[in-house]
Amino acid sequence: MAKGPRRTVSLLMGCSFFALIGSVAMAQDVPIVQPGAPGQVSRTLSAEDAARIAHNRYSSDDVRFMQDMIHHHYQAVQMAELVRERTNNPALTEVAGRINASQADEIAFMQQWLRERGESAPNPAEDHSAHHGHGGHGSHGAAPTMAGMATPAQMAALAAASGVAFDRQFLELMIAHHAGAIQMVEDLLKRSGSAYDPMLFQFVNDVNNDQKAEIGRMTTVLRQLAEDPRLGLKAGFADAEQASRNLTLLANLPKPAGFFDPENPAGLPMPLPPKGEGAAAAERSESASNQEGQFSKRGPFLNFANTDIAFSGDLMAVGNYHGFNLFRVVQNAQPQLIASVVCPGGQGDVSIVGNFLLMSVEQTSGRVDCGRQGVAERVSTDRFRGLRIFDISNPQQPRQVGQVQTCRGSHTHSIVKSDERSIIVFNSGTSSIRPEEELAGCVGPVAGDDRTALFRIDVIEIPVANPERARIIDSPTVFADDASGRIAGLWQGGNHGEGTQDTARTDHCHDITVFPTGNLAAGACSGNGVIFDITDPRAPKRIDAVSDKGFAYWHSATFNNDGTKVLFTDEWGGGARPRCRVQDPLTWGANAIYDIVDGKLEFKGYYKLPAAQNETENCVAHNGSIVPVPGRDIMVQAWYQGGLSVLDFTDSANAHEIAYFDRGPIDEKHAILGGYWSAYFYGGQIYASEIVRGLDVLALQPSDQLSAAEIAAAAMADQGLTFNPQQQFPVKWPDHPVVAQAYVDQLSRANAVSTEVLQPLTQALTRATASVDGGTKDAALAGQLQAFAGQLTSSQTDAATTRRLSALKAQLTAIAAKLS
Repeated sequence: MAKGPRRTVSLLMGCSFFALIGSVAMAQDVPIVQPGAPGQVSRTLSAEDAARIAHNRYSSDDVRFMQDMIHHHYQAVQMAELVRERTNNPALTEVAGRINASQADEIAFMQQWLRERGESAPNPAEDHSAHHGHGGHGSHGAAPTMAGMATPAQMAALAAASGVAFDRQFLELMIAHHAGAIQMVEDLLKRSGSAYDPMLFQFVNDVNNDQKAEIGRMTTVLRQLAEDPRLGLKAGFADAEQASRNLTLLANLPKPAGFFDPENPAGLPMPLPPKGEGAAAAERSESASNQEGQFSKRGPFLNFANTDIAFSGDLMAVGNYHGFNLFRVVQNAQPQLIASVVCPGGQGDVSIVGNFLLMSVEQTSGRVDCGRQGVAERVSTDRFRGLRIFDISNPQQPRQVGQVQTCRGSHTHSIVKSDERSIIVFNSGTSSIRPEEELAGCVGPVAGDDRTALFRIDVIEIPVANPERARIIDSPTVFADDASGRIAGLWQGGNHGEGTQDTARTDHCHDITVFPTGNLAAGACSGNGVIFDITDPRAPKRIDAVSDKGFAYWHSATFNNDGTKVLFTDEWGGGARPRCRVQDPLTWGANAIYDIVDGKLEFKGYYKLPAAQNETENCVAHNGSIVPVPGRDIMVQAWYQGGLSVLDFTDSANAHEIAYFDRGPIDEKHAILGGYWSAYFYGGQIYASEIVRGLDVLALQPSDQLSAAEIAAAAMADQGLTFNPQQQFPVKWPDHPVVAQAYVDQLSRANAVSTEVLQPLTQALTRATASVDGGTKDAALAGQLQAFAGQLTSSQTDAATTRRLSALKAQLTAIAAKLS
């Protein structure tokens, strides 16, 4: 009873206080002042002016969004109006009908919303620029095309098309257009104080949801128009639908025990527990776990992603965030697992040098002792981030024999040079800088402090006889400006102007691929592609650097066989995002191909996976290797859940696909990080590490674009005793009739030499194959081959034909010598 009166008094006091505040607000005689800029006189505001300033139910960003979205919607209506007279596809008619109904209503709503607030409401039908994709913006005046809007040239091409061509163009443009609207919503919601108005907030969420749903419907229609069998493959972890062209899957090896979660091998998101308690909640649990948004978005503590691959003789090492696995590889047989090594830390990229296996470690959970429990403390002597060194002289019992701690860990590494005394390694750390209390000399991004661990690569030396004494011998600032010496001398980060990509700052290299015989290295260095002179492997020197307006993150580099070209990849989205959708630009997340001329990079062309993937498939350009077909520049490449693509870039400006293998997404509803990490040609077969599904072995199949002789010649190539991901040596081919036939097939395919000459030459090479393989002599056949070598000519004078003719003549002469 004693508490009642006190509670009443408190309430009365509160009422008196707020009544006082209200009276002050209604009758204020204290001046309200708004200062000006420095040096300007302050001005006095009336209560009405102050109230208008305090009004914050909507922002200038909200107004701009609504004005821009009116023009954005209006272009969609214009595109939809083209449908009736250009196609009879009922699916497109339905799409156009929905757009006409919804977008027109939403334009009216946006105009009304603006007028009610005294803001300018554009009428796009009266704005000539809107008809050309340059939407005017009311009081803001004309502005460049907004996200996803078609250009005038694209609108003109669409209006000129009809039938299936129109259907495809319409869907591609409209999907990109809807994706642009979603981007505009995302950009608005990032702005402080935006969409505070409940009506506007509801509207932007409706736009976001409606546009996403329509993209899904249109993507389905577009897949039905396409002939590529990769589109619309059925999802599944172990039973996904497959599509292939000129590639055969020989074997799939699931991950070994200890390298996946047995309760969740596919890495699916965990269902959230049902709300509430008791029987009712239990009844809801199964249905709730299958609903959108009812799954955890957090990843597990331990990551079991497969990563890169290295080879030495018949030994294959497959890296993993959890450690690595060793296999014996045999031609035309399934690889045999011989050892599994648990040593977490990610990302687990591996290389082999002699009896050593090197592994990159970057995660802050990595431990010196390979423990699985991680490291909780901010500073700890137990933490390991850097380069691990294992002795694999007994591959069934690998031993950790050395470690090199680095400031930013080791994301990837490159074997630059090795001999009986030492191994020189370039280390690329891409992660955060560890505290100096944990590792001396690790200086963070302190403005003006050139000691920072940024803008460097590490040069590591490993004494072969004493690997425990491995150390960093230098961390050169390879991105420094030549004139000023400023260490941040290359791309500073950000976009390159309207409609360009937001490119990462150049403060590290993701990959550095070395080409020792040419004293060259190609660095994919976040914001730039770089060429280094590695004549002195301990002191790399930058000799050229290029940028690209469409690259988000320069990721990896691959030379052609003679080191005259380099193919750079762009890992737009970091590998975890779907970046091969129909609305994604064909020059973003792609390969950029450069010729190397006098030590300088000359851009020639792009290549991107030609088959669009869906929203649940992470896809972007990733790791691959040369397929050593003599006379051609061919590469097999991983595209995450986009599968494998084999491309011919002999003509640097016109790279094209000649083979592929793909599976459906891991899960139909959830975006799972999966697909191929790496794909490498080794010993006549392709080995590909699948992040979730394990390891695949594939073989090329003859086709009109790649002959049986070319495939056989690639298998004959001498790739050396070791293959490491970021180390390339030119391969060599034996003097053999099969290699000669590969050149014959290329000249025939290009119509460079008449069939009257090539047909009898093919017959002679067939006979020569039996003699060479059997070790017998045939002087008459030798004379025929020598005669062919002297008679071969071509009316075509392009560089590829000239090289092939020269190589073929050399082969014929050498084979003739063997037979004589």
